[in-house]
Amino acid sequence: MKIYTGGGDRGKSSLFSGERITKSDDRIEAYGDVDELNSTLGALVAGLPAQQSRSIEEIHRIQSDLFHIGSWLATTPGAANIAMLQAINENHIKFLESAIDRMDKELPALSGFILPGGHMTAARAHVARAVCRRTERHVVKLFETFSGNPLPEFLQLLLTYLNRLSDYLFVLARYCNKSMGIQDTPWKP
Repeated sequence: MKIYTGGGDRGKSSLFSGERITKSDDRIEAYGDVDELNSTLGALVAGLPAQQSRSIEEIHRIQSDLFHIGSWLATTPGAANIAMLQAINENHIKFLESAIDRMDKELPALSGFILPGGHMTAARAHVARAVCRRTERHVVKLFETFSGNPLPEFLQLLLTYLNRLSDYLFVLARYCNKSMGIQDTPWKP
């Protein structure tokens, strides 16, 4: 199978559910952001030392979750192949919350805002957090175009997951700094 097909040469792309849509569509924007977030997490993992194996394993699990999220975003609601997709559920969210709580126990309390940065791994986690927030905004925008209110529970959980993931990435950035012996830099207004 060739990597290039030429199918997108005229500004259209195929959804997982088979429809062809313009590459400027909100759906493409949303799952493109998920792809960028996943790649950003890959860059973060590439810089993590082997001693942070737990964080590496967590991020790999998150990357897998993001593939599932991208599949949902690339599938038209009601499409025949929707049954084969794995939904984000409460267990995925609890996984993130448990990881946040575990790392947070080891961190000093925050008394104000901090500047993104510090060690390279912390800086990459902050970039991933910002990409995650943009992803969340674009997914919300996409979901606003869906007919029928309220959102089905599995789509609401997808939004909750992205929101919690950005929290995880913020705490992970602080955790990376602490692990590398670097203090967070407080914001001085």
